[in-house]
Amino acid sequence: MSRKRVLITGAAGYLSRQLLPLFRERYELVLLDIERPTDLPEVIEVDLKNPDVSQYRAHFEGVDAVVHNARSRRPGVETGAPRQWLDERPTGDMEGYYVERESLDMAFHVLKCAQLCGVKRVVTASSNHATDWYEHKLHDGRMDLCDHTTYPLSDNFYGWAKIGYENLGFIFATGRFGQPVESIHLRIVVPRPVDGAALAANQVSYKRDLAGYISQRDLQQLYMKSIETADIRNADGVPWHCFYGVSDNTRSCWSIANARAVIGYAPQDDSERVFAEEIARHLTSNGRTHA
Repeated sequence: MSRKRVLITGAAGYLSRQLLPLFRERYELVLLDIERPTDLPEVIEVDLKNPDVSQYRAHFEGVDAVVHNARSRRPGVETGAPRQWLDERPTGDMEGYYVERESLDMAFHVLKCAQLCGVKRVVTASSNHATDWYEHKLHDGRMDLCDHTTYPLSDNFYGWAKIGYENLGFIFATGRFGQPVESIHLRIVVPRPVDGAALAANQVSYKRDLAGYISQRDLQQLYMKSIETADIRNADGVPWHCFYGVSDNTRSCWSIANARAVIGYAPQDDSERVFAEEIARHLTSNGRTHA
């Protein structure tokens, strides 16, 4: 059986680098990024913000699935909502709108190329920030869980763009432009180790990161099964889903029930066990939240 050909955007970024060890073994890869790093000489330099998709469309030919991890950035411009689960946080930067509008353009160009080139599926890095308006409620005990039915709301341009990705993906998945482009959006939360010593001074942030942690092997599995599961049609018959990207965490407030049901996601790790020694040392308040 021939290996799937998978194209990754933002291939030199942190998230993509977590995937590459498994993906190199499993797939034939096409790696795209805005710049080619010295340690990834196979990366093809492409500016996905360019509306003339003829400049890079050829890279999508013969591809079975796209993993879209790229986003636009601008030095000195904050597009997210730092620590929105806390009572006090910085005000937003309205210039972030223009940066994230570029991110939306990139997502559209990727979907357009997939449509034009007959790519069957696009798996996009979304974020829990698509529903980050609810984080304050989650972490002060007024709300227990976000799942795939929670209405997407964000108070920042980063989350707004992620919601836009998901809605763009839905349009293409309905077959509005011909053959449906199947679309999965992964709302990744904390794809990095949780530093208990650094977070101990703020117990809310510490518990929040323990709730949202996803290990490297669980992240790899989530992407792999999103690429390989044959039938991802939802209840309306549209091949489109949003899954939260977390491990099987004891403290989690983001549901993975639909990822388990649709693609058979079976995370192997739990932040409570992975970081047990640090938790015993640094976690000093009771409960999952600070309520």
